[in-house]
Amino acid sequence: MSFRLQPAAPARPNRCQLFGPGSNTKLFAKMAASAADVINLDLEDSVAPSDKEQARANVIEAIGNVDWGTKTLSVRINGLDTPYWYRDVVDLLEQSSARLDQIMIPKVGCAEDVYAVDALVTAIEAAKGRTKRIAFEVIIESAAGIAHVEEIAASSPRLEAMSLGAADFAASMGMQTTGIGGTQENYYMLREGQKYWSDPWHWAQTAIVAACRTHGILPVDGPFGDFSDDEGYIAQAMRSATLGMVGKWAIHPKQIALANQVFTPSEAAVAEAREILAAMEEAKASGAGATVYKGRLVDIASIKQAEVIVKQSEMIAAG
Repeated sequence: MSFRLQPAAPARPNRCQLFGPGSNTKLFAKMAASAADVINLDLEDSVAPSDKEQARANVIEAIGNVDWGTKTLSVRINGLDTPYWYRDVVDLLEQSSARLDQIMIPKVGCAEDVYAVDALVTAIEAAKGRTKRIAFEVIIESAAGIAHVEEIAASSPRLEAMSLGAADFAASMGMQTTGIGGTQENYYMLREGQKYWSDPWHWAQTAIVAACRTHGILPVDGPFGDFSDDEGYIAQAMRSATLGMVGKWAIHPKQIALANQVFTPSEAAVAEAREILAAMEEAKASGAGATVYKGRLVDIASIKQAEVIVKQSEMIAAG
């Protein structure tokens, strides 16, 4: 282990992030009543330019008037390359209630993007006497974003989460696909005449996880566009969880249960993790640094792996 210890990520449930356009007020109550851990009220891609101002007003009203329970309440602002983002930040921070937890910043390409939003948010909080510090989540969805992913992860103490936005990322990278997440038809290897499809998002997800874990941030998988394909969603979510991501977006309500299913440790996994911890306690009591559990070696590294599962389970149960 490096002398510089890896910081812990925020201890909050983040299995599913449900998105809904700020222009559709009929969805707000349903989103609040859902089983999603995080609600993302959207002012960006799902809102037409002609609806931006009304959507912003809708969201500001809903933040204070809808009962969001214990969910993390987030608003995705418009990108810094648009004329809308500064007014999103100013109006949200000057007009909304203290119930707002987080601002999601899309299409972040460098640390300076986060700095710009941080400076504006900090000034408004001071001017308005807001005592609850707004958290940030950023979306990596460009070649620049993935190239600068570690400096972005270190850009602000407000930063709590980072997501991969597959669609814009694919476009920025020049990828020949219109799919949003999942396997791609032409991304395969051939062996003995048989096609084997691999994961084109794997390397980007791994880079995001490494940057996030280095700086104590929650790594989150983004959207899966085909909401009629439950098996495909689950497959990608399981790969993401295996890589170290803590949750996934839902762009349709039916995806909420799928995300929660994958990112909630199963009873069997938690039971096994607790058994490993107990076996290692017995080994330490006898002076051993390792032991055998169900025919395989477990050691101090195994304790760390098991603790991740147990802590995640306890945090979800407490939430």
